[in-house]
Amino acid sequence: MTSFIIGAHANRSIPTEWRDDADRNCPFCRIIAGEMPSTRLYEDDKVIAILDILPLRRGHTLIIPKAHHSRVSELPLEYASVVGQAVTKVANGLTKVLGNTALNVVCNQEYAQAVPHVHYHIIPAPSLNSSARVEPSEQPKENGIPLSRREMHQREFESREELDEDEGKALAVRIRASL
Repeated sequence: MTSFIIGAHANRSIPTEWRDDADRNCPFCRIIAGEMPSTRLYEDDKVIAILDILPLRRGHTLIIPKAHHSRVSELPLEYASVVGQAVTKVANGLTKVLGNTALNVVCNQEYAQAVPHVHYHIIPAPSLNSSARVEPSEQPKENGIPLSRREMHQREFESREELDEDEGKALAVRIRASL
């Protein structure tokens, strides 16, 4: 029975995502390899932290393990622990530099995951004196109907702009100095 099962799979093609070179097209693997530019905030032998190139807010940072794994549920413990340590270290630096302790820390798995490589987002929340703050009575409306939370998140996503390289570099210098 076993030889029949093995024989049935002997010449089958290997799915792309299972191949050893599957990470060659991964933008995060290319950043880690130095093949694509990034604004690095932190790096050790297992993890890097970079500024997001399409930040939701100033200081939006990605924490990325150097080993290519698509799902956080499959991330080896040795990487999970160092990623967690890097999240804490970088979050601490961000709060010092931005003067804002309110952060969102997010890791998507498949759903809403734009790059199939485990990564955590550290997104500074709008500060209380931020012009981005929207009072409940001032919520955006369409045809007089308040937007749903999903619609507001979609608009926020669509309003993202590319990271200004000079501003990113200046911010990175300050964050690295605070780590």
